[in-house]
Amino acid sequence: TKESDLVIMDLRQFLMCLSLCTAFALSKPTEKKDRVHHEPQLSDKVHNDAQSFDYDHDAFLGAEEAKTFDQLTPEESKERLGKIVSKIDGDKDGFVTVDELKDWIKFAQKRWIYEDVERQWKGHDLNEDGLVSWEEYKNATYGYVLDDPDPDDGFNYKQMMVRDERRFKMADKDGDLIATKEEFTAFLHPEEYDYMKDIVVQETMEDIDKNADGFIDLEEYIGDMYSHDGNADEPEWVKTEREQFVEFRDKNRDGKMDKEETKDWILPSDYDHAEAEARHLVYESDQNKDGKLTKEEIVDKYDLFVGSQATDFGEALVRHDEF
Repeated sequence: TKESDLVIMDLRQFLMCLSLCTAFALSKPTEKKDRVHHEPQLSDKVHNDAQSFDYDHDAFLGAEEAKTFDQLTPEESKERLGKIVSKIDGDKDGFVTVDELKDWIKFAQKRWIYEDVERQWKGHDLNEDGLVSWEEYKNATYGYVLDDPDPDDGFNYKQMMVRDERRFKMADKDGDLIATKEEFTAFLHPEEYDYMKDIVVQETMEDIDKNADGFIDLEEYIGDMYSHDGNADEPEWVKTEREQFVEFRDKNRDGKMDKEETKDWILPSDYDHAEAEARHLVYESDQNKDGKLTKEEIVDKYDLFVGSQATDFGEALVRHDEF
């Protein structure tokens, strides 16, 4: 059918674009492919409460959402902040703990991930039962192209499907091959979940390990991020990466990276900025010093958490929908 042809065309064009973009990036001697998953910075503002609370606003709301408060009156800011506090209090006991605040900050910083999941969810929950089974995902993603075992563009869709199925099974905690929205999020964004880290490492190693010996040697490591493309002279950053591999990546000095060494490289134990900020916000707002915050304590210190016309006169971005 015409619809089937369009789906095939869209998928192949997307995959071809992805492949070409990757190849293009790797062919540039000045480009560097970064596989390391760092925790994002909470804000590009200076964290100095003596000057302003701009950093705290960005951390608590996310930079884009923080801008929406700058046009509100103090009364409006307090009202919207009160609604947010109700969402942060996960166990609904009337208190916001450091852990609940930390989870909220991480959510606020990675809201784009949840927006991406919502967008993809609609296209994969075919029977609209609030779940996505492996069969639904497979049919929605590969159902048409698998009818053509030898596509003209050379993509191995079956190999991609096997890899997706393996990741889906890892994300599916109860093993029923049916994903809740949380499990589907882990499937789409495995680097965000501790229990998915092994699959992130495995997929990365498979991408880079060209001789399939289960390790990443120096030339495979360099070859993943840089293509000589006929150039004899390597850029300085490539020479630096060779030194990094020898000095820091290959910890046991056997000339290659194993699974644990690869994990340390791509999933480093970063400083937890979200927890530090959560502790800071609690310390500054906790009037009775019981280690947790009530809604009243947060709203009373509202200018620390959110902006308003009374506290911020910076860039304004008016948005009329509710948070």
